[in-house]
Amino acid sequence: MPNETQPVYYIENKNSGADTKLGTVLYDLFTSCRKNFDELVILCIGSDRITGDSLGPLVGHSLSKMPLKSTYIYGTLAQPVHALNLNKTISMLKNRHPHSLMIAIDASLGTKSHVGFLTVSKGALEPGLGVHKSLPPVGDISITGIVNIAGAFDHFLLQSTRLATVVQMADSIVSGILLAHRQYFGPRLFPAGPFFQLPSERTRSFTKFTPLSAAAASSLPKGRT
Repeated sequence: MPNETQPVYYIENKNSGADTKLGTVLYDLFTSCRKNFDELVILCIGSDRITGDSLGPLVGHSLSKMPLKSTYIYGTLAQPVHALNLNKTISMLKNRHPHSLMIAIDASLGTKSHVGFLTVSKGALEPGLGVHKSLPPVGDISITGIVNIAGAFDHFLLQSTRLATVVQMADSIVSGILLAHRQYFGPRLFPAGPFFQLPSERTRSFTKFTPLSAAAASSLPKGRT
């Protein structure tokens, strides 16, 4: 669950430019972070065995192929980070990357009107909260993708989620991270489109976002939105 005192932004993934909006939010969070960090850790949570829960591993799989400066990727299709090894992974990350900024990425369930949206917020993610799993909060920045409707049979809904929906979200998240990374750390070897925006254009594009207050039950990883 994202930090309720911080705004949570919805970005509709089916709209063009979703990746640029995500990248803009991420870059703003990078630059406004009070934490003195010299490297970026991207923790992609989920399982490759369940379609709806494969968002994190798909993102990690794609990012792990990129030559990203000062960036470390954990959680891929080959080596997923999930409920069974999350505690061990978090302990390892604290020891290995003590001065890092961590982005935590996970799938989410929500209302019908929110399926297909990405959420971005400053603060820790609480994986498994919506499916009654007690897992530690993790991350300085949270990204979730709302892959299906929350209901009484959450596990079944995750299993029956369309792969196309998850892949499209993963593509947008990967592109958004690459854009923010390029802006913050400098040009890299991967291709990327124009990212610089005038303040007026940035404000105008943000008017379509929906910030959620604490009372609005912000998007939970595999929980209700």
